[in-house]
Amino acid sequence: MIKKYYFLLVFLIFLISTVSCENSTESEAGENRKISFNENWQFRLGDSVGIDSFGKEWRTLDVPHDWSIEGEFSPEHPAGTGGGALPGGMGWYKKSFTIEESDSTKVTSVMFDGVYHNSEVWINGNYLGKRPNGYMGFQYDLSPYLNYGEVENELLVKVDNSEQPNSRWYSGSGIYRNVWLISTDKLHVTKWGTFVTTPEVSKDSATVNIETTIANKYPEAKNAVIKTIILRNGSEVTSASEEFSIDKDREHKIQQTATVEQPELWSVENPELYTAVTEIELDDEIVDRYETTFGIRSFRFDLEEGFILNGKQVKIKGVCLHHDLGPLGAAINTRAIERQLEIMQKMGVNGIRTAHNPPAPELLELCDRMGFIVQDESFDIWEQGKTEHDYSNHWDEWYERDHTDMLLRDRNHPSIFMWSIGNEIPEQWSERGAEIGRELAAITREIDSTRPLTAAMNPPVHTSDDDVTLQFDEPQQPNALAGSGALDIIGYNYAHQTYPKHQVNFPSTPFIATETTSALATRGYYEFPSDTIKIWPVRWDIPFVGGNPDNTISAFDQVRTPWGSTHEETWKIIKKHDFLSGFYIWTGFDYLGEPTPYTWPSRSSYFGIVDLAGFPKDSYYMYKSEWTDEDLLHILPHWNWEEGQTVDVWAYYNNADEVELFVNGESKGIKRKEGDDLHVMWRFPYEAGTLKAVSRKDGATVLEKVVKTAGEPAVLNLEADRKGIKADGQDLSFITVTITDEDGTLAPRADNLVHFELNGGGKIVGVASGDPTNHESFQGTKHSALNGKLLVIVQSEKDAGSVELTATSEGLESASTTITFE
Repeated sequence: MIKKYYFLLVFLIFLISTVSCENSTESEAGENRKISFNENWQFRLGDSVGIDSFGKEWRTLDVPHDWSIEGEFSPEHPAGTGGGALPGGMGWYKKSFTIEESDSTKVTSVMFDGVYHNSEVWINGNYLGKRPNGYMGFQYDLSPYLNYGEVENELLVKVDNSEQPNSRWYSGSGIYRNVWLISTDKLHVTKWGTFVTTPEVSKDSATVNIETTIANKYPEAKNAVIKTIILRNGSEVTSASEEFSIDKDREHKIQQTATVEQPELWSVENPELYTAVTEIELDDEIVDRYETTFGIRSFRFDLEEGFILNGKQVKIKGVCLHHDLGPLGAAINTRAIERQLEIMQKMGVNGIRTAHNPPAPELLELCDRMGFIVQDESFDIWEQGKTEHDYSNHWDEWYERDHTDMLLRDRNHPSIFMWSIGNEIPEQWSERGAEIGRELAAITREIDSTRPLTAAMNPPVHTSDDDVTLQFDEPQQPNALAGSGALDIIGYNYAHQTYPKHQVNFPSTPFIATETTSALATRGYYEFPSDTIKIWPVRWDIPFVGGNPDNTISAFDQVRTPWGSTHEETWKIIKKHDFLSGFYIWTGFDYLGEPTPYTWPSRSSYFGIVDLAGFPKDSYYMYKSEWTDEDLLHILPHWNWEEGQTVDVWAYYNNADEVELFVNGESKGIKRKEGDDLHVMWRFPYEAGTLKAVSRKDGATVLEKVVKTAGEPAVLNLEADRKGIKADGQDLSFITVTITDEDGTLAPRADNLVHFELNGGGKIVGVASGDPTNHESFQGTKHSALNGKLLVIVQSEKDAGSVELTATSEGLESASTTITFE
């Protein structure tokens, strides 16, 4: 009897251990497939001499890393103010690592999500290749050259950003996106090897097609099983499975179909996501596990109704975003991108254009999860260059691969609804532009026929700057690209006066405004009168003469470029017509470089609805009043002026019939928006005290807003966007510093220099004020405020705990706040 139970116990232990091993194998096949390779790199700035000449002059850091943001601002840098007035140069990165002996039977690769630019890579002295494009990810197989066991390997990366200018904006320099080590069985899903589509979608069911590309690196043919499991919130919804055979050293595409009953549809309001888990089983063992996030939705661009998502008309209210993250430079950080998107979403934005290159994968993942309508863009340049050392020098050799890789990498993202093959391409006016457009269109449709294709043209029809000429009744001649037949959607950059006539010019092709507005403003700076429109510069090709001696621009919506419009002007047109599917404003955020209309000492843009530090300018509230249901009342400007000076007061509001304005209790009258007005205005002599606005609906108060005259700057105040962040060494807390008088009123012209100290761990990784002319380092521990505000960014460490941030400034009461790493 004892012997019987003994054997039963041994059998149970064996069974449990077998199940455990199977689970371990499944977990290892998935979780260890792709691991972060960001830590403990060594870096040094170098030159064109050989890689053996550097000696020991290296510093240890983690990537993503942007060495340009660490430099000093200077107009002498070759990139110029258009490139942010920061240095380029040549940098070298190296990383030592070991690979376990047990992994010698696997395929080990390194993937770089982006290196700017002209990167070259070696492993253990063996040359792997070059990638000129700084925005597209790439992967190298390390397996033939690796040492296994205790012998170290050395990965060496050369980054050459010395030939400048090569961009029209700030590019950054270095391994500025994530790096991954990928380890797979010799039978595996290839890089970007799945394509999930939903050709039939209804509220009752959806057909899901899964195309998977499998590679066999074994020296013999293999028979295996592929199973794809569709998950939602971690639970299986449906699956598909089949056997397949694949020859040695071959790739094989497998088509599978599954049906999802009662699907949860992806929308901007409810961005529901599914996961396709692809498992490859070889000899009864799961050898590879590959996950693909996707969404189920139907959409179309309609000639009459604009953009239709899941059967519902949706106006695209989008912004263009460059890739830099303000004071963090070009080095990507997921939380920093998420913060930008949160700020945009609170304004009512539902669309992002990735101007003008493939974005970081993390941006698209966040857009999937948060619900944005993305236009993914591959090129700013084709054959004809815009700057001396730009991508045109690499076009012939690299355009097909770069465009193809972007499509393969990004095509599963449910947030992407259209591809853009170019921005303001000079060839758009020639037959050569039509030829290239048709070629890129053919490449696009071969890889992904589920999304329409556009290009950002300026403009798609031949026009003049004469408004009368633009108000035509007969079709105007399209430019060569617009008339090529390559595009599914006609993309307009600016030329807003032509929008109402789109159906006259292009009766068979839907509309999207790919880039609009280009209004200019400095946060917190105002000029009177506010209803006079200023066009700065006079023309794009004439150097700007004039403006303000301190390079400021009024934050009233009154200054625009000659090719653009005020914020209100373009939105009034877009909102009026259903067939206008929507637009992408230039830009959501200020960005480094391109300080139109000024040059030095300006070093960053004035285009943003939000400044470089992430603080909204006043136009933000116009859009929020139009694009959200949240009750809003916003008045501008601040209330510190010269006694008796004639001033203007604007109010943006919604969900109300009227606004009444009071100064020190005395009414200045009731104003109502009339016609297509988007704001109301009062004009009267200034008197210090209290400005109060009251919005009403049917006689009842909706909101009240008060702005007071501030005394002298006296107190520092700190407010963190999140006081608890993850203890992962990556998460960020963005702390707003506000300078007020003794009574807590914002000091609207305070520019005090503020010092920061962090006690208890973590590090300060960025400081900024949003001032386009400030030349203090973003990477320091002190910075001057702009009009009463300043930002400091704290990054966590990997140990849980708390840190205290203290802000001090001469003559001001200091402030402290505690950030917890959890």
